[in-house]
Amino acid sequence: QVQLVESGGGLVQAGGSLRLSCAASGRTFSSTAMAWFRQAPGAEREFVAARSTSTGSTYYADSVKGRFTISRDNAKNTVYLQMNSLSPEDTAVYYCASTTDRFLTFNSGRYFRRDLYDYWGQGTQVTVSS
Repeated sequence: QVQLVESGGGLVQAGGSLRLSCAASGRTFSSTAMAWFRQAPGAEREFVAARSTSTGSTYYADSVKGRFTISRDNAKNTVYLQMNSLSPEDTAVYYCASTTDRFLTFNSGRYFRRDLYDYWGQGTQVTVSS
């Protein structure tokens, strides 16, 4: 089991920045990637960003590329999502997720698949005002 706890959400004005944190505990050695997803009211949960545990390679949704950065502090077992140039369209509950999928290396498209993530945090609300 892996436990994930997000923090750092809040209310910010358009154009502002926030940094989300995801503290991982438990069987974290089995994780092959960490990711962030988000879910706006009335919408499906969508992929935001992911980072390979083994290579450090990162992947982003087109809507956040160039504005968001995913990173990891191995000593703290924490994954971050730095969000810059926020817009009201970024308003959502943000979820941290972990996967043990062994086939990510062979098909990078798998990083984007919500169904391949085994563990999820409780979510943190991000609200961007115009």
